Amino acid sequence: MPINILMPALSPTMEKGNLAKWLKKEGDKVKSGDVIAEIETDKATMEVEASDEGTLAKILVPEGTQDVAVNAVIAVLAGDGEDVEAAGAGAGKTEAPKAEAAKAEDVKKPAASSSETAAARAPQDDGGAGGKGAADAAPRPAEGAKAPVSKGDAMQAKPAQSSDARVFSSPLARRLAKDAGIDLARVEGTGPHGRVIARDVEQAKAGGGLKAPAAAASSAASAVAPSMSDQQIRALYPEGSYEVVPHDGMRRTIAQRLTQSTQTIPHFYLTIDCNLDRLMAAREDINAASPKDKDGKPAYKLSVNDFVIKAMAVALQRIPDANVSWTEAGMLKHRHSDIGVAVAMPGGLITPIIRSAETASLSAISKQMKDFAARARARKLKPDEYQGGTTAISNLGMYGIKDFTAVINPPHATILAVGAGEQRPIVRDGKIEIATMMSVTLSCDHRAVDGALGAELIGAFKTLIENPVMMMV
Repeated sequence: MPINILMPALSPTMEKGNLAKWLKKEGDKVKSGDVIAEIETDKATMEVEASDEGTLAKILVPEGTQDVAVNAVIAVLAGDGEDVEAAGAGAGKTEAPKAEAAKAEDVKKPAASSSETAAARAPQDDGGAGGKGAADAAPRPAEGAKAPVSKGDAMQAKPAQSSDARVFSSPLARRLAKDAGIDLARVEGTGPHGRVIARDVEQAKAGGGLKAPAAAASSAASAVAPSMSDQQIRALYPEGSYEVVPHDGMRRTIAQRLTQSTQTIPHFYLTIDCNLDRLMAAREDINAASPKDKDGKPAYKLSVNDFVIKAMAVALQRIPDANVSWTEAGMLKHRHSDIGVAVAMPGGLITPIIRSAETASLSAISKQMKDFAARARARKLKPDEYQGGTTAISNLGMYGIKDFTAVINPPHATILAVGAGEQRPIVRDGKIEIATMMSVTLSCDHRAVDGALGAELIGAFKTLIENPVMMMV
């Protein structure tokens, strides 16, 4: 029988994407692993590989189409020996009602739900309308509101309230979820096309890989809803004095995630000054000793930020109780220091992650960050290169910012805001001297990191950044 090709979930939080380009045309033979299309999300453009073999019988969603819902049928593949024309003709007839239902559901959703956020994919948006028309789906949100889920407790979400028909999952995953009383609509799928598999359910049982509950989705959506109506805008600003620039997916995602962070994470802040004199001398010596390639260019050129990444990674290993993430089920204590580093890009920012940074050399960190920064700005990062992590670093020193506070990026429990290195007068042994100083501020999630623990972490960072040779031990 014909095989439906679905709009893939290219990240756990993706809800919609743009079908940028088809790399195969109708009638082409397709093998498993062939790249068939390019999909744009709010942060990257990625290739989609075929998971089955056959002939591309019908393209249902033309290239250039925006806001295609995850798991929507975008094309149909005729299997070996099947009538390609019949498969294509049948696809056009059977998929039209589903497309209309999807459009009706989009009308019901708030504007903020168009972005790729975990909150927007909460159970209430999955509606339980699988296989039914849009009219049948209309009362679903009200019904969902009558059956609240305990805050953060996935185990209390009754399977009867979930929408398994709308959640792509393996039979084993469905059975495990049913036995454990877990709502599959709240489980992040890591299988092909975002499919929920057995290991995802096992992770959910341990308290990880869960999407935000419906209440959080409603709160996040309302929090980033437009604060002024068109009438209010016209009353405040003369016509022709402004231009309305619609929010893109990235801007909405940033707005929702930061609103969620500030509303649900109890932040506190710790600031400390670091002396960079030894670091600057070590950096100069290391860069001077860098081997040259055949074109005479140095193999690497370390930045201060490379040292910051390494120091934070080692500090987390020295203060392991701070290398954590908060979940309702329990504290996640991470074995490695996976450091996210904020990279500015047109329209927003993204945080690629240096995995196991505590074991990486400074030159390796430098090379990886240069690669990440270039591909981030071209929107070529893969989801596994910017999702997860154990903490993050935001450095505005290159803009001359002396100090600032950064908002924690869930699921992290900390983020380090790094200011500019600058010459300042300091007092040493009763004498005023000039030193290169840098102010850093650690934002902490008070649920996971208490004041004393946060002070230990930022103190360990200061010790390492002021004595860079200790990072090598």
